[in-house]
Amino acid sequence: MELFVLWDIDHTLIENAGVSKEIYAAAFRALSGREPTEPARTEGRTDRLIMRDMFVREGLTVPDWHFIEAALTRAGEARLEELRRRGTALPGVHDALKAASAQTGWVSSVLTGNISANARVKLAAFGLDSLLDLPVGAYGADAELRPHLVAVARERAQRLHGVAADIPTVLVGDTPRDVEAALTTSSGVLGVASGIHTQEELTAAGAVEVLPDLSDTKRVLGILESFAGH
Repeated sequence: MELFVLWDIDHTLIENAGVSKEIYAAAFRALSGREPTEPARTEGRTDRLIMRDMFVREGLTVPDWHFIEAALTRAGEARLEELRRRGTALPGVHDALKAASAQTGWVSSVLTGNISANARVKLAAFGLDSLLDLPVGAYGADAELRPHLVAVARERAQRLHGVAADIPTVLVGDTPRDVEAALTTSSGVLGVASGIHTQEELTAAGAVEVLPDLSDTKRVLGILESFAGH
């Protein structure tokens, strides 16, 4: 059975240990010439929205996106080793991704608010990049709102792999925004309470299937397989 699995990155696959907010602060500093007065507000939003919000809150003109993306890319590349030193892949992630990538008819990629370059940095830091089909993923430069990323990923999967337009799709993520993106695009969702949101919060957001983390590979694969039949 065919299935398109789209994994969130931060707090779903990896713990970035604060490096993400340092990347945003460094990009802001490079573009504005000064430190932000408060940290970036992330919570499952895309890089487009996160960075725009930082400039608006500081009362500054928002730079053109290509300048922002370049600054984010430089800041991410400079922090690869720091991320590797301080961060970690979350429990069970390597095994879950490996198992999903081995399933016949499945396409396993990412749906993330990170720009593509920094998504790759975060995954490569912990040896996860080779377990995902990253060219068909959807990233923070592709749209402002997370639900719009689902269509981007589906189009790429159709174009690059010839999958059906109506291939069953499931999002795996740790925030209510991941749940919202799934529900508003007729996708399945597996909530993972490995970030700041509890299992109860993810359930209240509309996720029927919620796990504390991805450590039980058999359970994770069983839930994902259930969406392949939808």
